[in-house]
Amino acid sequence: MRVEDEIIELMPALRGYAWVLTRTGQDVDDLVQDTLLKAIAKVDHFKPGTNLRGWLLTIMRNTFFNQVSRTSRMRTGAQDCVSGTISVPPTQEWHVRGNELLDAVARLPVHYREVLVLVVMLGESYESAAEICGVAMGTVKSRVNRARAMVVEDLETGKHVGPGTANPDGVTWISACR
Repeated sequence: MRVEDEIIELMPALRGYAWVLTRTGQDVDDLVQDTLLKAIAKVDHFKPGTNLRGWLLTIMRNTFFNQVSRTSRMRTGAQDCVSGTISVPPTQEWHVRGNELLDAVARLPVHYREVLVLVVMLGESYESAAEICGVAMGTVKSRVNRARAMVVEDLETGKHVGPGTANPDGVTWISACR
């Protein structure tokens, strides 16, 4: 199978990871498109037999952080627009609970959210996630564990739990995560 065909098969995983990074529909499409353009332009640099999925996710991650760095210098206006809100709230319980889970994951600091999505939601191995994020495998395992604990705490208490916030025992997440 050609590398180009394999890239097409990996598009759902790319869209999923892009959704986690950007959290908006239009930005997801733009990030996937930018990633694919870069990957196809540099396809001759890909070594057959290596991890194509990891290569693509690394390109996407680097593209995303470059865009964040670039846009943080240029503020254009309010991020939320009235036209982007849903006019009718969901009525199904499972939908509400799913949104609560996604909101809790979205509130995680980016370095925790990133590894949680890679390992838990996209099914990447710890080794692959470590390679994509450019950190040690032990760091990935630690971040996944901490991210899971923060999400559970957030969902159980109904309060935002993250670095610098105190849990019911009075211990801050910063001190508890070290």
